[in-house]
Parts: sequence; structure tokens; C-alpha cells
Amino acid sequence: MNKSFSISTVLCLPVPDIEALIQGRIIVALPKSFLHSGKTFAFYPVEMSTVEINKYYRTNFLPIAKTAWEKFHQAGILLQPEQLNLIKTQKQLQLPLSQNNVLIKAWARCEFCRTLDKTEPLDILSQLTIWKAERFEEILQKHPHFFLAYLRVHHLDKPLEIPSIPNIQQKLGKFAPLPHNISVSESKPLLSDQIFIQRKQQLQNRQPPLHPELEELQGVLLPMAKNNPAVQLLEQEIRVFLGWSNQPGKNSLDPDLSWIKTIAPLGNRSIEFEEKKSNYQAGTDFENISRQSLEFLGFQVENAYKGGAGGLDLYCSQPYPLVCECKAGRSITDRAVEELDRIGKRHLQENYLQAVRLIIGPGEPTKQLKETLIKSAKLSQTSVIKAMTLQKLVELKAKYPGAIDLMELKQYLEPGQIDDKINEYIDQVKKEIKLRSHIIQVVKKHLEKTDSKDAKVSELITAYLYQDPPQNLDDQELYNILIELSSPLTGYLGRIKADSWQNEHFYYLRDL
Repeated sequence: MNKSFSISTVLCLPVPDIEALIQGRIIVALPKSFLHSGKTFAFYPVEMSTVEINKYYRTNFLPIAKTAWEKFHQAGILLQPEQLNLIKTQKQLQLPLSQNNVLIKAWARCEFCRTLDKTEPLDILSQLTIWKAERFEEILQKHPHFFLAYLRVHHLDKPLEIPSIPNIQQKLGKFAPLPHNISVSESKPLLSDQIFIQRKQQLQNRQPPLHPELEELQGVLLPMAKNNPAVQLLEQEIRVFLGWSNQPGKNSLDPDLSWIKTIAPLGNRSIEFEEKKSNYQAGTDFENISRQSLEFLGFQVENAYKGGAGGLDLYCSQPYPLVCECKAGRSITDRAVEELDRIGKRHLQENYLQAVRLIIGPGEPTKQLKETLIKSAKLSQTSVIKAMTLQKLVELKAKYPGAIDLMELKQYLEPGQIDDKINEYIDQVKKEIKLRSHIIQVVKKHLEKTDSKDAKVSELITAYLYQDPPQNLDDQELYNILIELSSPLTGYLGRIKADSWQNEHFYYLRDL
């Protein structure tokens, strides 16, 4: 159960430092005084000059530091009134905050604090944080030592806007009271217990970074991630791999695939009346989107049989022959099945009898029409699905590229109205994805619990039984899925081969 309590103070830190803490790039701060373990506080952003940013931060963190500084100013924080008025007049900025307010996004608990002096290997400390070694040396020129506080960072349930603190520059590295207490909980830790402990040990033992090249790459990707979902997902995965985050990237629909959302509307011709399209144009639009959908699912659509008067709407040659008739509109008649038979036999001759026959139609037909349609479809072994069902298949493929097996799908292409059968297939695929995601988490949690780098198959079999398995698996079935997830083509788990499968070991790489 997550404990809730009140916080009454803030630690005033430079804007880039807070950004690095919230991103998980660092787990330490440089306060002006020693912090006792267990002390809790929120973070309050303090402005820095561009000269100081260039002087204090390592090269691979500079772009992030500068971006954080720019966002800080774009919010209108700490600018003089005359500067604010000028910006408002020139309409260069939309201010999301009140003029004298700041945004508090996170809080932390001090887990440990150390006093460091000139005997410290400052170059290694620099590599493990965001600051140049010169930053520490400058502090030590003025003081005999400095403080390094290890902080367990938590997100606030939602950002909090508070009045700005007067003379904030004088409070840099120090504590200041909040205008009122804020309630926080431990429900949103930035890092898991295991990851935080590993990061803490690495810092305490001054172990150099294991993957400096990936740290460089993450810094390069971050500015591009805002407008590119693929880059965003890669950047998130790198942060998880580096131990900067325990939150895997969300597998959402790529904006470049927004056409998928138009499949059902085009099939139902709901946009025809808005755009005053002809019936022919509406039908052509739906045929085109159906072609795009089948190709996206993995079918090879042949152009030689392209639609038009006397032509097939769509003919797929691989991975198995499939003849498709596209009927946009609010209703569908028996004639669609008759047309498909007549045109299909003319073009494909005896090959038509071996082909899967599919009609992609409109929304829900009337009861009488559905009965007639199903009867006619069974006679000619024709399957009928709604445009929305096709859209669901394509959405699943877009979200999980390897999820659709067209040979498995073929088993569900039975005669008649088969939307329920296709939805059954989609549910089965989602069930398989959920199972694999669960097994990855079993490996991850078992290694965290035992503080091990890898685990034997027999250990994972036992762990699976005790972690609320979504379905029962025998030992061989679980092992087969572990092999699948450790394939170089998937890369969710790692595998250490042995002379027999019972002696093999697996380790966690990334979430599904």
C-alpha cells in the first residue's frame, strides 16, 4: 500500500539538474548542506545563465540542459515584467502559467548523503553524472568539501503551480518553505527498487558507465523524439536499458498510420455526404483503402486483376489466393456474392475454386438481409466481414507488427458473416501477447527478487507458477516461449545455452 504524507519544503536546484533527475539520468543532487536520510521535499527550479550551462554540464547533456532552460523561459518564469510585456506584445509566446508562478513536477526522499573532498576521483564522478569535473573543482576551490545527496525521485500525481519564491538565486542548493503543504504519495516512483539500488551501488563504487555510446545516442535522439513516434519509442527503450527509467514506452498507433482510422468510415460511406462524393467515387475510395489494408496485413495484391467494369476489386496471390469484393455503402445485397462468383470464375477460371472468397461490406444489415446474405454466402463458400472488422485487424497489426499470422487467420475465414470469428481470432492474439508480456515480467521480477543476473529454466518454471499465471503451461510450453522471446529477432530476453534445455539460463533485456 502506498503511503501518503505532506511535504512542506522545496530544494532549490538549477533547472537542468531537475530535468536530469526527472528523466532519471542522475539520482544525485548537489545541496549546500548535508541531508539526513529520510528527508522529503519537492524540487523548485532556479534559473541559470547560458554561460553557466556551457561551463558546468557535460557535452552529451548540453542539448537537454539548453532545452530545459528554453522551456523554463517559454513558461514566462522569472522574466522581468517589462520582458513579459514585450513578449506578449510581439505575440511570440503563449504563457501557460501566471506571471509569478512556477510549476512543481516531482518530489524526492534523501536515501543517503556523502561528504566528498579533493581525494575523490572527480573524473569518474563526472562520467556517472551530468556535471563536468570542473564543476566539482570550482566548488572545492571555495570549500574544503561538497555534498552528494542520493535521491529517490517520485512524480507528483499532477504538476502543482505555486507562487514564485523571492530572491530565489540566493537559495540555490538550499531549502525554502512551500506557501502551503502539499500531499504526496509513493505511487509514482521514477525507478524501481532494484534499479535504484544498482544505480546507487554503481555511484558509490565509482564504476564507470557500461554503455557511454548509448548515453550519447539517447542525447541525440531526445530532441527528435518529439515529432517522431518511432524515435520516441527507441529513445524510451534506451533509457530503460540504461536504468534511467523503469517505464517501457507505450506502444501506441503511429500517427503516420492515421489512414487506418478511415477504413470503417469509408466502408460505411459516412463521409460521402459531407464531401458530396458520387457513389462510384465512394466505392473507389473504399476499394483503395481495402487494398492498402490487405497489403499492410501481408497479402500480395496483384494489379493485373484491378477493379473497374468487369474486373475483380482485389486479388491476392500470396500467402494464399484470396478474391475480395469491396462494397461501400449502408447496405449489401445477394448480388455482391453473385458478381464475385461470376467475375472471379471469368478471370481465374479453375483457380477460383481454390481461392478464399471475401466480401468486405458495410455496417449491420437488417435481419432479413443478413439471413439471405449468409445463405447465399454459404452456397458459394464466401466470407463476409464489416469494414470495422478489417480496421480492427489492421490496428492490431500496426500496434504489434508480428502479431498477425495470415495462415492462422485463414482458418477463421469460414463461409457466412464471420465478424465474430475474426474478433475471436483477435482476442486469441491479444491473449498470446498478454501471456508473453507476463512471462517477460516473471523473468524480470525473479531476477530482481533474487538479485541475480540470470535464472535457470527450472527456477523460472517455479516463479511462473507463483506469479498469477494467466494460463496453465507445462514445462516444455514455457521453455518454448522463453526460446521465442530470446530470439535475436525479438530480443526481449537473453539466453545462455547448455547441454540440455533444463540447464539453460535466461535473463531480462526489455519489456514487450
